[in-house]
Amino acid sequence: MTSNAEKYTQLIKSKAKSFGFQNCGISKADFLEEEAKPLENWLKNNFHGEMKYMENHFDKRLDPRLLVEGSKSVISLSYNYFPEEKISTLENFKISKYAYAEDYHEVIKDIMRSMVAELQEEIGEFGFRVFVDSAPVLERSWARKSGIGWVGKNANLITRQSGSFYFLAEIICDLELVADYPVTDHCGTCRKCIDACPTNAIVSEKLIDGSKCISYATIELKDSIPDYFQDKMDDWMFGCDVCQDVCPWNRFSSPHKQTKFKPNESLKNFKKGEWKELTQELFSEIFRKSPVKRAKFAGLKRNIEFLEKSSQNK
Repeated sequence: MTSNAEKYTQLIKSKAKSFGFQNCGISKADFLEEEAKPLENWLKNNFHGEMKYMENHFDKRLDPRLLVEGSKSVISLSYNYFPEEKISTLENFKISKYAYAEDYHEVIKDIMRSMVAELQEEIGEFGFRVFVDSAPVLERSWARKSGIGWVGKNANLITRQSGSFYFLAEIICDLELVADYPVTDHCGTCRKCIDACPTNAIVSEKLIDGSKCISYATIELKDSIPDYFQDKMDDWMFGCDVCQDVCPWNRFSSPHKQTKFKPNESLKNFKKGEWKELTQELFSEIFRKSPVKRAKFAGLKRNIEFLEKSSQNK
């Protein structure tokens, strides 16, 4: 006879698929023992740079039961964002593919809330919280534990079927579910991401010095961009996809079907000259619902000016 745990697990996985999630894996909500020491060392080495929020809630990052009272399971989900059409880089600055369109935080959270509402209709009320890169949750660790993929040398989660261009999200809940198992690592001897990183941010396999990452410099950093990045930014004005673009597993990436992730028309038509003339009003209009809002107008303007200065010094 099928137990409730098995029945609910199957229901959640089929529901996740019907709501457009690529993968769904489940872990027991427990202390992440393997991650404790590496996280402590990463912070001690100051690899988080000025992302001081990474120092907060250390215990909660490692134990979801402290984040969601009574939690028993972590449901990990992945959502594809690989675009059908890439924004031209000809006479243009570059922007990470995930930031082409609407802010994924809100889009995916809305989908998850609808999904949970349907689950509660079928299962009954249960305690839960949904997370999309918005709280002290070690997303990749949970996704790895739940068998969605393995952590690559560039520290991104990779799957054999679809590479790594997807968002991760979690439902931490008080349902007793059947846990999945991690999959094996399939990076082998490949070093393409390590060799391609323009700023040598990949210190060693799976270890990133965030303070050297172009994404950090163009998004997280609030002060002026350090001289270290001079001539290394490769025209990236927001984020960076280099370590994913060179990953052989991303040849299996297929275009997403989410209309809200379609590239912003304005972005497709801009060229370097127009970016240089960007005003606060235009920034607000183009990036009203975009993840680029995180950099703010002043941050994006700073990035563009830094890239300009780099090209003049060549």
